[in-house]
Amino acid sequence: MSSRSPSLVLAAALVVAALAGCSSGDDSEDPSAPPHDVAKAIGRALDSRARVVRRADDAAFTRLVGGDRAFRDAQRTWFGNLTQLPIARLRYHVDPGTLVRDGDSYSVTAAEVLQLDGYDDAPVSSAERFEFRAADRHPGRFLLIAVDPSDPQPWDLGPVQVQQGSGILGVFDAGSVDAAPALISSVESAIASVSAQVPYDWSRSVVLYALSDPTFLDGLHDVPGDDPEDLDAVAFPVGGSTRFALNPRMLDQPGRERDRLVRHELTHVAVGTRDDRVPVWLSEGLAEYVSVRPLPPQDRRIPEAAVVAAENGAADLPDDASFNDQDSEAHYGLSWWAVEYLADAYGEDAPWRLLDAMGRPGADPDDVLREQLGTSTHQLAEHADQLILQLYDPSG
Repeated sequence: MSSRSPSLVLAAALVVAALAGCSSGDDSEDPSAPPHDVAKAIGRALDSRARVVRRADDAAFTRLVGGDRAFRDAQRTWFGNLTQLPIARLRYHVDPGTLVRDGDSYSVTAAEVLQLDGYDDAPVSSAERFEFRAADRHPGRFLLIAVDPSDPQPWDLGPVQVQQGSGILGVFDAGSVDAAPALISSVESAIASVSAQVPYDWSRSVVLYALSDPTFLDGLHDVPGDDPEDLDAVAFPVGGSTRFALNPRMLDQPGRERDRLVRHELTHVAVGTRDDRVPVWLSEGLAEYVSVRPLPPQDRRIPEAAVVAAENGAADLPDDASFNDQDSEAHYGLSWWAVEYLADAYGEDAPWRLLDAMGRPGADPDDVLREQLGTSTHQLAEHADQLILQLYDPSG
């Protein structure tokens, strides 16, 4: 990694000098005072933190932590969590300009750079606020006394148990680890199934969060519908990777429907950022389309709300803003069968060609539909209604 720029080093020196000027006495005459370049000393402490975690050196890690007993216990839990992960890279980068002194403690923002071996294509960086205090007998050495991650992962929140399968890193807790074997098997099968359907190169690996404690899930932002508790599962970006979390209520529901849910979310993982700019109906419709492929037609269930909506006649495919409203079940079903119609009428590669074309910067989805297939979202909705009624309406 590159070293800090001279301007940042100068900023650190100015900040520390200003902080020292606010304290009483002359620190240079006090042999017990912390060094002037606090930011560098904290950087060394964080370098040591990363190094002992990578070495899984419990005793050395304990010597780096101060604070009250509750914090020390929490840090021992964090250490136990991290040493279960397949760490390819762990480093910290201090922002000297964020250094703040409060009495005899100093807080600073640093980027934690973590890459999971075999699962992250690139390191994932997240900002954390660290608080340090100089060791009593060694004022040049700083002990961590508090940490506040801005984007906490499950291993930051409490004890986890990490289990791996072929292409899967599963993060469980004490209340969910009994479900690990069945879930890992489900995801392994889903990786093979999704890879056979999705025409893109992808890592064929995934990180799954399957926790009985809803704290992590509840803390997710920018999820469909804005309420994570309403979702059975959700795929979300972490750095340049996509991971997915399972709602705790799904832990005790193994079987075809959960396997289908896993394939749905894994489709989002495999597609990655390619669907960031496309309409939600296409993104979610494709995920549903892929998720049902291993099921025989008679087992491909659809929400009753989608059948009712088809009976009433959907005027158009759902727009992004309303997709995850109170009619979301109907919207998922309608979008799924719009994709089924596309694949049947124009060839199995047609939905993927649409995804590629609509995902280009500046593309207008309506123009793409008209130019590529000579159709519209209104016509697609009509065809989807017809297919749903043919297959699922008992009165039809």
